[in-house]
Amino acid sequence: MLQRLLTRLRRAQKGQAGTVPNWSRLQDEPALMLSFGLGSGLSPIAPGTLGTLVGLVVFIPVMLYQPWLGWALAITGTVFGGQICQAGIDATGVEDHSGIVWDEIVAIWWVLLFLPAQTPLWWLAAFVAFRVFDVLKPPPISLLERQLKGGWGVMLDDLLAAGYALMVLWLVQIWLLLLG
Repeated sequence: MLQRLLTRLRRAQKGQAGTVPNWSRLQDEPALMLSFGLGSGLSPIAPGTLGTLVGLVVFIPVMLYQPWLGWALAITGTVFGGQICQAGIDATGVEDHSGIVWDEIVAIWWVLLFLPAQTPLWWLAAFVAFRVFDVLKPPPISLLERQLKGGWGVMLDDLLAAGYALMVLWLVQIWLLLLG
């Protein structure tokens, strides 16, 4: 499984043709800034993982301070997610450029909202579970990723990976409760 994960990471970083916007351009275009995860998508190493981390770090304080604001942020991020990701596609000329990380950010928000408990251990588990499913893309995520194009195609495979992560996390919670 680890070998498969590493192979997918290497493949994801190869063949990323297209123009990568610079920091100055991100500052000039708010949708592009969001698409590239406040700049985290510019990282040459594991931009999806870094974008997920940004989503986690930004969202947890908001969710803990005002839960309704967390819900509003996740809903708004999802509703406009297709357009935000499309801005990244248009800027790079690549259908799902690795620097487009808004999809990871919003998907981790949904995982965080539905966790069994709001503790650092569950946050870490959410991060790991989501990244594993986002990188491995088990069916039907892989099929969805190949067939859906555009900003919504970029968003939907990550939202499905979030759903898989939540299923596993809740199964762990049930197992822990049964162990008593």
